[in-house]
Amino acid sequence: MLTALVTGVAGQDGIYLARELLARGHRVVGTVRPASSEDSRMATYLDGVDLRPLDLRDTAAFRALVEDARPDRVFNLAGLSSVGQSWREPELTEEVNGAAVERMLEVLASQPATRFFQASSAEELVDPASWSPYARSKARARAAVGRARATGLHACVATLYNHESPVRGPQFVTRKITRAVAEISLGRLDRLTLGNTAVTRDWGFAGDYAVGMADLLELDEPQDVVLATGVPHTLDYLVRLAFAAVGISDPASYVATDAALARPADVPVQVGDPSEADRLLDWRRTVSFERLIGHMVDTDLERLRSGVEEHPRYLMPWA
Repeated sequence: MLTALVTGVAGQDGIYLARELLARGHRVVGTVRPASSEDSRMATYLDGVDLRPLDLRDTAAFRALVEDARPDRVFNLAGLSSVGQSWREPELTEEVNGAAVERMLEVLASQPATRFFQASSAEELVDPASWSPYARSKARARAAVGRARATGLHACVATLYNHESPVRGPQFVTRKITRAVAEISLGRLDRLTLGNTAVTRDWGFAGDYAVGMADLLELDEPQDVVLATGVPHTLDYLVRLAFAAVGISDPASYVATDAALARPADVPVQVGDPSEADRLLDWRRTVSFERLIGHMVDTDLERLRSGVEEHPRYLMPWA
């Protein structure tokens, strides 16, 4: 039985990846933030995972965890994942998303049989002059993986375009929209306020991306891939889809814009090319954007009606 260590296991990607690895028969050890009430709440999705507290900045604690768990696979999904937050906390973003990865790989240098996965982002692929603090930190982590691979470590990077699910955090715009639409449909809210709705993104389902992550570390040789759908949609279209899911065909009267919510710098269009992932992993999306947003809205409606914020049935309501 292989042992997989998943950092940030209580986040959206960690939840889907842990469940995918368990389904493959792996032992899964997952790290959560010490004394985090949010991570404790999300543990309802992690039955069967050996949960361990870890501050990613604590290299000694990471080394002790590796020595104890003896993982065959390490998936680094921990870190600050909000681009907006990175502008507010650039130094913390650099430390957690960049420097900590360098130190993790230094620890794993003494474990040459261990395979390492680093989650990167489409934010990193734009002109460096336009990089957010988040993008800079991810570029630093990618460079560290390249150096580790050059010394013989089986280390890979997957560039992940936007991917969502019913357990996406409410601080992300997709979940902000689906939650607000559910509240509006129930008469609990009268307005959804957004920044720039003209941006175009490549949105997929997080569960599909978890499969790609797991498959990547099974290749005989380390490879880097892009996980994306290749299909662009505007944020405005996402808003209209979400409202259509509750029977509102013209949402204009419910939506307001506030320039203060726009990021300091935002790339207008981000669309990925999944052809290499298809070639290497036989990977492609299984859930359409329209189906995904509809189910996210349905799940938020169920949350509001039932009062149950988190439940395993929310993960894949269409299964």
